[in-house]
Amino acid sequence: MTSGLPRVENTAETVAIYWDFENLHASLVDQEHGAGTYESNRFRPQEEILQISTIIEFALSVGPIAINRAFANWVSFNRYKTQLLESAIELIQVFPPGANAKNGADIKLCLDVMDDMVRFPHICTIIVVGGDSDYMPLSYKVKAAGRTLIGIGSERSTNRHWARSCHEFKFYESLLSSTPTPTTARPARESVTAAEPTAPAKSLMESSTGTSGLLTQEDEEELCELLVMAVSPAARQQAARDLVIKAITRLSQTRGETWIQKARLRPFIQRMDPTFNESTFGFRSFIEMMASMSDIVESRKGRFDHELRLRGGTPCPEQ
Repeated sequence: MTSGLPRVENTAETVAIYWDFENLHASLVDQEHGAGTYESNRFRPQEEILQISTIIEFALSVGPIAINRAFANWVSFNRYKTQLLESAIELIQVFPPGANAKNGADIKLCLDVMDDMVRFPHICTIIVVGGDSDYMPLSYKVKAAGRTLIGIGSERSTNRHWARSCHEFKFYESLLSSTPTPTTARPARESVTAAEPTAPAKSLMESSTGTSGLLTQEDEEELCELLVMAVSPAARQQAARDLVIKAITRLSQTRGETWIQKARLRPFIQRMDPTFNESTFGFRSFIEMMASMSDIVESRKGRFDHELRLRGGTPCPEQ
């Protein structure tokens, strides 16, 4: 009878992320406000200092996410609610056993990784978000099981031995600095009707007349976005360009190469936004969408597939 962790080949590149959420948050708070700040305020409502999407986008550039699980005492992290929901993170509550005790998230995280590697052999890459040296024993097990281990932590507080025990380690600050955001600001509501509305926009506005008291804030924001998209085809096209720039930038940064395989681009965009469809931006196909961007994206025939890169001088989306 044999036992142990099944070894799998890293072909599917399926990713599992495990967040020691409080660990990274505390590191960033102390980095921003001084050492010991988090510890003295750990049971108070916490500020929203961590940009979760930065780490999610990096993980998606590695492969599709199968597990996205975060461990913390969530009582103090209500301000992260929107980010956590948008990132589809499974939240695991870990209560500290005492006022001065650790919450034990690192132990629970390690046990879950070990269990998931046995239960889900299709998972090829393990990403651990946390900088403690406590994760070093886990690194030995993950590598022995034939999985790829990537660590993510803050520059100032990450244990260097833990970082070196990973196949790859990314500092949160470096991911943040390389994360492009849309170049176009979201149009204000009062500017939505500045242009002559199209027929779909008129229909939407007429159907919403007199219903403002019945709409929730979320409904109003969604309606506003629909009106903006209907009024301005240019806004749709700029949104598509921003999305492509963001995707190529992230793939290039992750793989350390200027040129990326064309075949990787659309699947990555789809992972970033599962609702992605070319028709939303006014195009009939992805090929047509990319053809409209020849001024910012250049193509060449690579060894196995066509390759893409951003043209020199293409403005990166502003932070």
